[in-house]
This record gives sequence, C-alpha cells and structure tokens, in this order.
Amino acid sequence: MQVILPLNEMTLEEKFMIIEKIWDDIIHNTPDFPSPRWHEDVLKEREIRLMTGREQLIDWEDAKRLLRETL
Repeated sequence: MQVILPLNEMTLEEKFMIIEKIWDDIIHNTPDFPSPRWHEDVLKEREIRLMTGREQLIDWEDAKRLLRETL
C-alpha cells in the first residue's frame, strides 16, 4: 500500500501527531515487535544517569508540550 501525504503542506505539529499515531499503532498491534540491540545499552546508560543524579525525569505530557512549544 502506498500512502501519499502532503508533507510540504503540513505543519510540524501535524507531522509529529502522525508519527505519534504510527508508533502507538505499532506498540499496540505488534506485541512481539523486537527492540533493536542498541536500545538496551541506551536504557542502561540512562538508568545510570538517573541513579547518579546526572539526569532528571520529566512527565511525558510535559515533555511533548515543551517540544511543541520549542518547535
């Protein structure tokens, strides 16, 4: 199936909304979707950064809002 989107006519917010919907669909409809091997390494590094205080958590809704305001 070929999907044609008017990307040059879409706002950045609209493009991010489409990306978010696609990822939501993948997550909810592909339970055995394999994570890339490098993903575990990134998660371990982030966990270390959190435990050592070099990183702080932010609520997902706040993060999306901040990104939308920035972009």
